[in-house]
Amino acid sequence: VQLVESGPGLVKASQTLSLTCTVSGDSITTNNYNWIWIRQPPGEALEWMGAISYSGNTYYNPSLKSRVPISRDTSKNQFTLHLSSVTPEDTAVYYCARDRLIVTTQRNGYWGPGTQVTVSS
Repeated sequence: VQLVESGPGLVKASQTLSLTCTVSGDSITTNNYNWIWIRQPPGEALEWMGAISYSGNTYYNPSLKSRVPISRDTSKNQFTLHLSSVTPEDTAVYYCARDRLIVTTQRNGYWGPGTQVTVSS
C-alpha cells in the first residue's frame, strides 16, 4: 500500500489549502479502514486533523471542524483535505495515512512521505 500527498507547497494567508492523497495497492472503500490527515507544525507534535472512513463517513478534530472538510473520489482512489482560511500557524508537514483507527497519530498503519506546506502572511 502506498500513499502520496500532493498539493501546493506555498499558499497565502486566508486562502484555502487543498491537499490530495493518492492511494495505490488498496481501495479507499476497503472495509474497516480509515483514511486520515495528520500534520506536524515545526517544533510541535503530530496533530490529527480528520478522517474519512471506507464508507464515506467523516470525522474531524473539533478544533478544526469548521475549516477542514475531507472529500474523496473513489474513481481516482483519492481523498482530499480542504483547509480554509489558512494562517501562518497552518504551516506544517501534512501527512495522509491509512489505519483501522479513526483517531490516531501512531505510525501503525501506512503513511505517505508527507508534504511541506508553508503559509505566507
